[in-house]
Amino acid sequence: MKRINHEEGYSLDGACTNWAEEFFSRMRRAEIGHHHHVAGNYLLRYAQEASWREDNRRVPNGDQVQRVSALAMKHKPSVDFSGYWQRHINENEKAQPI
Repeated sequence: MKRINHEEGYSLDGACTNWAEEFFSRMRRAEIGHHHHVAGNYLLRYAQEASWREDNRRVPNGDQVQRVSALAMKHKPSVDFSGYWQRHINENEKAQPI
């Protein structure tokens, strides 16, 4: 990892902070725009989605849909999100009887 001392210069050996600042800016706009709330438990998932969007933002929409659907068909159901919409509680998270 390269570090930049901004007192000495804006960029050093090809490293700069523009990409990181752009990514975090897009994360903030995503929270305001289409997520409306980013839960701490799922912060990694939001960041992964944002990075995928960033990496594929110049790919046509049809190609993005084909990539996502092909990946979805290859893999098993998500361990993290199976039962999410039904609000199923993980075995480890069940309340202990009083």
